[in-house]
Amino acid sequence: MNHFKRISKVFEEAYEISFNNESKIVLMSDCHRGTGDWSDTFLKNQNIYFSALMNYYEKGYTYIELGDGDELWENKRMKDISEIHNNVFWILNKLYCSGRFHMIYGNHDMIKKNQKFIKKCLCKCLDREGLRYESVFKDFYVHEGIILKYNNSQKKIFLLHGHQGDLLNDSLWKLSRFLVRYLWKPLENFGVKDPTRAAKSYKEKNKVDKRLSEWASRENVIVIAGHTHRPMFPDVGEVPYFNDGSCVHPRCITAIEILNGCILLVKWSIKTNEKGMLYIGREILEGPTDINEYFNSMINS
Repeated sequence: MNHFKRISKVFEEAYEISFNNESKIVLMSDCHRGTGDWSDTFLKNQNIYFSALMNYYEKGYTYIELGDGDELWENKRMKDISEIHNNVFWILNKLYCSGRFHMIYGNHDMIKKNQKFIKKCLCKCLDREGLRYESVFKDFYVHEGIILKYNNSQKKIFLLHGHQGDLLNDSLWKLSRFLVRYLWKPLENFGVKDPTRAAKSYKEKNKVDKRLSEWASRENVIVIAGHTHRPMFPDVGEVPYFNDGSCVHPRCITAIEILNGCILLVKWSIKTNEKGMLYIGREILEGPTDINEYFNSMINS
C-alpha cells in the first residue's frame, strides 16, 4: 500500500471528536518517555512537561498526544517507564478521568494498538508519591488517527503521528524495533546513527513532511502530525500541514494549542526573571490564527 492510500485509510477509520470556539485543546507528541537511564531523552525535559500539563489541566484543556509518548522500541517494559515517570502518569490519569485525554500511537509505541497490551501494561501505575500502585486508564483505547470536527460541520482537522507509509517505521516496525533495541541503541554509544529515526535524519524529515503535505493538499484537509520533531506552522493560503514538534528538544518542549477558535504554536522552557529566579514559562512562536481563515482559504483554493 502506497503512502497516500495508507494515510487515507487512517483518515477513514479515525475517531471523531467535536470542537468549537469554546474548546481548549493542546497537542503534543514524541515525548519518548524512557526508563531514566542515559538513553531517556525525555528525562531532561520531564519537569517542563509536567509543569505544562499541570497548567493545561488546571485551565480545562483537553490533551491529545500524537504518538511516540513512550519509548517502547528501546525499552521492553511499560512498567519501568511508568515507575520512573509516575508523576507524569498521575497527571495523565487525572486528565483521562475528567474526559480530557486522548492518545494516538506512533511507530515507537505502536504496540499500544494491541488492546491486550493496554489492559496489561497501562492499567496500574504508581501514585504521585511513588508509594503504592493504583488503577488508571480504565477502558482506555489508543487510536491511530483522530479527526477534530468543527461545530459538527464538514470542516475537519486530521491528527496522526505521521509515520504511515514509511516502510521501516510502519509495515516493518517490528524489525525496526528489534534492530533499535539490540543493535542501534548499543552502537549509538560509538556515534553510529540510527537509520530508522526520521527525527535524526534531515532527508527523512523532508520525505515525511512532503508525504503529509501532498496528502493534505490533495484531500483539502488540515493535517497536524508529529514524528519528525520539527515544528511547522503554515501561513493561511499555504498547504495546511502543521507539526507540533516534540518534547525532546535540547532545552524546551513545543505544542500546538487550539483556543478561542484560533490555532497557535507554543514553546515551554526554563526562563529567568528580573531577579534571577528560574521558572517554567510559555512562549508563543506562531499565531494565534483564526482556524476559519484556514478553512476558508481551502474552500477558495
